[in-house]
Amino acid sequence: MREELYKFKYKSLCERLKPILEKKAYEVHTVEDAQQAKELVEKLIPDGAIVSSGGSLTLSDSKILDLLRSGKYKFLDRYSSSDRRKIELEAFNCDYYLCSANAITMNGELVFMDGFGNRVAAITYGPRNVLLIVSANKIVKDLEAARERIRYITPMNAKRLSLSTPCATTGICHDCDSPQRICRHFHVVYDSRNSPGRIKIILVLEELGL
Repeated sequence: MREELYKFKYKSLCERLKPILEKKAYEVHTVEDAQQAKELVEKLIPDGAIVSSGGSLTLSDSKILDLLRSGKYKFLDRYSSSDRRKIELEAFNCDYYLCSANAITMNGELVFMDGFGNRVAAITYGPRNVLLIVSANKIVKDLEAARERIRYITPMNAKRLSLSTPCATTGICHDCDSPQRICRHFHVVYDSRNSPGRIKIILVLEELGL
């Protein structure tokens, strides 16, 4: 029953949000679960395309990362390279760049928080297509709510990555000055009208990532 109620809530949110995002020139798809998200990604990306990704638990949870490594594409894999910076720079010229968002507001603002900035840089400019796989639990009211969500989630990501930050110990954001801080670049994309359809958003009615 709990799962059905959340699915009802998420579906309602996505139905309201989809036309708002489309008005901002995003290509928007809604799918039921991780499996459908993976199938849609496979449909959207042609075989042999050059693809890359930002760091994303969502891509791992949905098995999309496995798809990218399947041999169907030329995958610039930041996770397996000894020269991660080289791969991240090459990603600017890829055909499809995949990642998630930290939040999407009901006003259609896409919100990201990065440690090094490579993900937000690629989303902003470079790759010919950007695919965002975003679970509906990341939909929030406004930018203030997005910031609060990030402050709530970041300690879990720091813990997951085994970082030596205060939040990884206490579970609470300290707005710290740690060298390993992963919340350095706050980025908001307001619309994609200058490049219609470049950013494609897959809204998933199943909770993925953090």
